[in-house]
Amino acid sequence: MPEPSVVAVFADLREEGRELDSLVGGLAEPEWARPTPAEGWGIAHQIAHLHWTDRAALLALTDAEGFAREVEAALKAPDTFVDEGAQEGARLAPAELLARWRAGREALDRALAEASPDARFPWYGPPMKAASMASARLMETWAHGQDVADALGVRRAPTDRLRHVARIGVRARDYAYAVRGMALPDGEFRVELTAPDGARVWAYGPEEAGQRVTGPALDFCLLVTQRAHRADLALTAEGPDADRWLDIAQAFAGPAGPGREPQGHR
Repeated sequence: MPEPSVVAVFADLREEGRELDSLVGGLAEPEWARPTPAEGWGIAHQIAHLHWTDRAALLALTDAEGFAREVEAALKAPDTFVDEGAQEGARLAPAELLARWRAGREALDRALAEASPDARFPWYGPPMKAASMASARLMETWAHGQDVADALGVRRAPTDRLRHVARIGVRARDYAYAVRGMALPDGEFRVELTAPDGARVWAYGPEEAGQRVTGPALDFCLLVTQRAHRADLALTAEGPDADRWLDIAQAFAGPAGPGREPQGHR
């Protein structure tokens, strides 16, 4: 599948933020405490986390030394720094948190547009180009937006922006094995995902691959962001390694997540 243009990635990130903003922008203050599927996190924690990571991305793009200090702080508390960042923001009044998140999104959008397209910027994992950083921010915005949507009982219509999430999920295959200390599978898999319009197929990997994964793009994105258990999704694996991958897939950096329990429906 061809890679999206840099301009398209930035525009899609803006639109993903706007969609989530439309879910939370009109919430009454008590609703910000509504629990989400992430244990211990309410809606305010989800938005605070996105604001925190947007600020980190902005720092990486504009102040490498400042970002290095943030990484040092994270390394001192690897198991808690993410929750601590979310808790700090969640203590703000919802109107203040919302205003800061919006301002942070705008600042990040400007920095991404101004960044040299060929430069690589530091991150908690390998350095990334601005386009890759935007894709990662979109993936996380969509995933945490799913938590908010689930908390509110809202079913979001999938869009072509999911191609960014799917691409990261495919490219992160080997990381999912490595972070668990597992041996990497031999060879690539073929991944064929039905796009949200139901007519197109997003394909990754060689056609002749002996092992493959097929199914709806939405389901694959829910799986690799660990927003749904594979038992609740219409994904099919051919081959033992591909089947094992669907049990451990993750599109995000960091430790292996616990995933979600089967719900029996989606």
